[in-house]
Amino acid sequence: MTIRRAKTKDITKIVEMLANDKLGELREDFQSPLADSYFEAFRNINNDQNQELMVITDELDKVIGTLQLSFIQYLTYQGGIRAQIEAVRIHKDFRGKGVGQKLFEWAIERAKEKGAHVVQLTTDKKRPEALNFYEKLGFKASHEGMKLHL
Repeated sequence: MTIRRAKTKDITKIVEMLANDKLGELREDFQSPLADSYFEAFRNINNDQNQELMVITDELDKVIGTLQLSFIQYLTYQGGIRAQIEAVRIHKDFRGKGVGQKLFEWAIERAKEKGAHVVQLTTDKKRPEALNFYEKLGFKASHEGMKLHL
């Protein structure tokens, strides 16, 4: 398995994985061809030095997982950096095979390299299996998160 930055050619596979769950199917628009908004978002992410859209591939360079790692600079913690993990998906055929763990281990090491003092994520309460996975990796439910959809 190889972990690398996503390329334009990977966008369709990434969106397919994002759409392939009970929550993603309600908010993603996976069709052929993909909406231009996905490619525009990819360009914006790719051009932002604080964003890393990553994929993990098999030996044939087939995308089998993805996550987005964002580095957030702020004033608290003496001008600290937070690493935010979002949009984690593992292809349904590869779940439970260590792919997600490998991807997270990479992300945590990358956060250390960038000088982050914390790695954080949110998970939907409708995904208890994800919550269990994150807890096994050492993440703690230390805060109560809130959202306001616009």
